[in-house]
Amino acid sequence: MRIKDMPWFNRPGARLKKKGASYLNDAELLAIILERGNKKENAIDLSNRLLKKYNFNKLTELSLTELKKELNDEVKAMKIYAMFEIFRKTNRLQRKGFKPTIECAKDVYNYFVDELKDKKKEYFYVLLLDSKNRIIKEELISIGTLNSSLVHPREVFKEAIKNSANAIILVHNHPSGDCEASDKDYEINNKLKETGKLVDIKVLDHIIIGKENFFSLKS
Repeated sequence: MRIKDMPWFNRPGARLKKKGASYLNDAELLAIILERGNKKENAIDLSNRLLKKYNFNKLTELSLTELKKELNDEVKAMKIYAMFEIFRKTNRLQRKGFKPTIECAKDVYNYFVDELKDKKKEYFYVLLLDSKNRIIKEELISIGTLNSSLVHPREVFKEAIKNSANAIILVHNHPSGDCEASDKDYEINNKLKETGKLVDIKVLDHIIIGKENFFSLKS
């Protein structure tokens, strides 16, 4: 049955307007985002199938390509992908991690956790700070298993010099969820700290983001 063939008062949109979002189940909420189904399924049936396979916590880990493959529809895939990106940005604000000033390692964790905790590869970022530890910008340096060729001092400090940063904070995630620093992490951290001394840009810390926690190499 198509949703438009349902009694108007039973349609997800009508129930949302009349009773509020809390009265809708997960599939009905997702159906509102998708708007319509496909030739074989209405939007609610499509949502039920997708959530039965992944649920929301697994669905958020899918890439845009994976979502498109599951839905066989690029527009629907983009809607879901954008929805979860909005969630991540909202969570960042609610955690008060999106601060103009970085005061401690926890601030860095709050800033990056929703972006990095579910990544399946290692993402290495540099956070550029001014003389008052206010964020100038974040810069993605590499994607993949960390090594000296991927995380080269030239790439790390290029944007810092260009933006006249006073200091930087190194940030990367561990896809395993374990935030404990490895020997390779310490090796790269020490190399970049030495380079920072040469160019007079302080490396304040190196934060490793795990699934539920973080590790500060400075601490």
